[in-house]
Amino acid sequence: MSEERAGRILEAAGFPPGSLAGCRPMSGGTYNTVEELRLTDGSRYMLKIPPPPTVPGMSHERELLVSEAEFYRAAATVDVPAPRVVHVSLDASEGCHLLMTACPGDAWDNTCPEAEQAALRRELGRHVARLHEVTGSGFGYPSGALGPLSADWRTAFTGIYDAVLEDARRYEAWLPRPVDEVARAAKTAYDALDEVTVPRLVHFDLWQGNILVDRPEGGGAPRIGGLIDGERMFWGDPLADFVSLALLGDIRKDHAFLTGYQEAGGRAEFTHSARQRLALYRSYLYLIMLIETVPRGAGDEQVAWVRERVAPELTAALDELGP
Repeated sequence: MSEERAGRILEAAGFPPGSLAGCRPMSGGTYNTVEELRLTDGSRYMLKIPPPPTVPGMSHERELLVSEAEFYRAAATVDVPAPRVVHVSLDASEGCHLLMTACPGDAWDNTCPEAEQAALRRELGRHVARLHEVTGSGFGYPSGALGPLSADWRTAFTGIYDAVLEDARRYEAWLPRPVDEVARAAKTAYDALDEVTVPRLVHFDLWQGNILVDRPEGGGAPRIGGLIDGERMFWGDPLADFVSLALLGDIRKDHAFLTGYQEAGGRAEFTHSARQRLALYRSYLYLIMLIETVPRGAGDEQVAWVRERVAPELTAALDELGP
């Protein structure tokens, strides 16, 4: 993106002309373009620009900026570290964009000692529990990509699941099982969705790459600097967040996270119904990871990794479904 356009966006957000000192692209995004803007006063902001409407994508990916802005505004109400919305435009004629504050820290990796990892997971658990206190007016994606919010979770999530299966058919994506067989397995667990009666804030993409860890310059214990990339959020079952929080794993083994989650009032009871719903949400995320390789034009190495690592997890989740 040109510095001229970035400067215009800053001015539209109320910054004085000439505030931009420079901008640089950020890596790691899989859909939107992300730029870091450095201002003359030393402050930093993040700018997201969606791709043109002609770019292939998943059904739920339309109007992602709407969902992301909603997530950040909601997170601010419970004091969870996350970017704060500065300016958002959904007007295609002037260029859709989301301008937000930058959070301190870098994407979480596993280089710090085990004790620090455990402390960070416990802190993360407390933050996620606070996110789950936030409630919405209905269930589903706030972007409207799959239609308006629903009055009940079963209607919302079955629509969400049908949409991802239709994506699989449309893109003729490789799956370890036929699409119709996946659909039949999912339906056996749909009754469990009726237990969810309150639409709660769900990030749904809280893998370590979307969690920033801030390490104080003068030393001291690291802390969570921000939960970023909230564009996949929806209003639904908080249990769904446990999938990406334990990506390709089992959240029940993450004792530090669950301790922090329960300390802050989160409920994590793995009843039969809860396990059925968790298997549904796992299968949904792993379907996305397999199918999106087609519209993304993923390279051979990425496709091979997804088939080797993700496909068995999808199969395992489907095997857990049913009475």
